[in-house]
Amino acid sequence: MEKAKVSSFQMFVLIVMFEMGSAILLGLGSQVKQDSWIAILFGLAGGIIVFFIYYRLYMYFPDLPLTSYLQKIVGKWLGRIIGFLYIIYFIYIASRVLRDFGELLTTTIYNSTPLFVINTLMIITIIYGLHKGFEVIARVGEIFFGVVYFAAILGMLLIVFSGLIHLGNLKPILENGWKPIIKTLLRETIVFPFGEMVVFTMLLPFLNEKSKAKIVCIGGMILAGINITITSIVNITVLGVSLYYRSTFPLLTTIGKIQIADFIERLDVLFMLYLIIGGFFKISIFYYAAVAGAADIFQIKNQRKLGFPIGLIVLFSSITIASNFAEFIKEGVDIVTLYLSWPFQIIIPSILLIIAFFRDRKKRTSSA
Repeated sequence: MEKAKVSSFQMFVLIVMFEMGSAILLGLGSQVKQDSWIAILFGLAGGIIVFFIYYRLYMYFPDLPLTSYLQKIVGKWLGRIIGFLYIIYFIYIASRVLRDFGELLTTTIYNSTPLFVINTLMIITIIYGLHKGFEVIARVGEIFFGVVYFAAILGMLLIVFSGLIHLGNLKPILENGWKPIIKTLLRETIVFPFGEMVVFTMLLPFLNEKSKAKIVCIGGMILAGINITITSIVNITVLGVSLYYRSTFPLLTTIGKIQIADFIERLDVLFMLYLIIGGFFKISIFYYAAVAGAADIFQIKNQRKLGFPIGLIVLFSSITIASNFAEFIKEGVDIVTLYLSWPFQIIIPSILLIIAFFRDRKKRTSSA
């Protein structure tokens, strides 16, 4: 595993950028329409609870990534098998996020450019960045963090000055009661994006101030969750419930409506940079976790050798994952949550924590 060290602030930035990633791009929780912001806040609360599972495992093995302590908890061979499944999971999610942003670019700006070309350019950039090491990505994150927040504040001010916000679009609150919100929480917002923090079980050993791991991670999740919630509220108040629900990329549609004095308009192209930055970090983190995990399981000392082949797998998976974007979205809703997100984010880590707890308890009892 790479001998990298990142500061608390760098890890915090990576978490914020990662969590926002594709969550601000898509209409998160749009199934509950004007109550989507409530579902997001519930998802944040649930995600923090789930994170404590990862944190407790980290406290048992602060210097080991997930793929290493799996072998210590459940045994060498079973641990490697489960670790290999996690690598496949990380690759698959990286492919999905790459497809998200490839579709964004081909739909909005590069209409005549093949999806394969767009995704290839993006993955080459990511492979190159991570070839330089995880510390470099963390430092780049610090730089772009300011850019992202400047763009977010500027966008908010322009939306307000354009007179686009209509708070009445948020009513009626809880029109259909709590049941749809709980359903959306369990099917979407607890696992996407907050449950995806499971990938940081591969990265937390790089944190140079281990005592700050909890505050850094929870702080990053809360800030990202607030940002996603605000984005959802703004989208609903600007677009209205119907358009918000139907829009593929609601934030981009919202930005596209900015018009001030018939002069400042068509800013969606400029704000594309804001979205792409988030996508870059989310793909990079899943991709890096897959590379580091594979190097750990197969005991490859120089993990950079795996960068290119795994990058190719991510690229081709992003293209072949679905024949069209509608099928891609349906697959994410119907299959990913139930068969991938819940097992890899919640069920398996919970079982690991229970086993680790009783083993640690037994060890302490015998030593006493």
